[in-house]
Amino acid sequence: MVLTSDEAAAVKDELQGNFDLSGITLKMAAIDLKTTPEHIQDVLNLKNCRREEPWVLRNYLIQIILLQEKEPYAFSKLIGNPKRFGFLNNQFIEKGELN
Repeated sequence: MVLTSDEAAAVKDELQGNFDLSGITLKMAAIDLKTTPEHIQDVLNLKNCRREEPWVLRNYLIQIILLQEKEPYAFSKLIGNPKRFGFLNNQFIEKGELN
């Protein structure tokens, strides 16, 4: 899935908004997702990451937010089941790690 610049900007805003809503730190997310804080920031910025990684981060953030009994912000492109996109590695997404 190729995103236009407007779509990419929206996805970045949605990821960042949910990250902020979750109340976690980059370090906490990095520990949970078995990566570095710098890489979490790259994924938030859609920079230097696999195409599956925003989905992994999205799923993680939704889980954290729901555990806090909050409502996550809606996503415009990272919606539904990623299995419908044949170009995504669903095993990577289901693993739930960014390493």
